[in-house]
Amino acid sequence: MILIPIDHVLILSFILFLIGILGILIRRNIIFIFICLEIMLNSAAFVFVISGEFWGQPDGQIMFILIMSFAAAEISVGLALLIQLQKYFKSFDIDIISRLKG
Repeated sequence: MILIPIDHVLILSFILFLIGILGILIRRNIIFIFICLEIMLNSAAFVFVISGEFWGQPDGQIMFILIMSFAAAEISVGLALLIQLQKYFKSFDIDIISRLKG
C-alpha cells in the first residue's frame, strides 16, 4: 500500500482552492464562476476526507457528504436563477447583470 504524505495532499488542495478563487476573480461568465465555486468546495471536501483518514476518524467522510449535498443544492438553485437571468438579460455576462436597478 502506497501512503501519500498529508503535506502533499494539503498543498494540492490549496492549489485547487487558489484556482477556484482566481477563476472567480478573473472570469466574467456566471457559469464559469459556478464551476470555480465547485472547485473550491471540492478542495475543502478533499481536505476533510484526507484529515479524517489521517486521524482514523469517519468525520471526514461525513463532512464530505454534507459538502456534496450543499454543492448540489447550490447548483440547482444557481442554475434556476441563471435560467431566469438569461431570459431577462439574454446574457451570462456579470457586467450586464450588475446593472440591475430597483
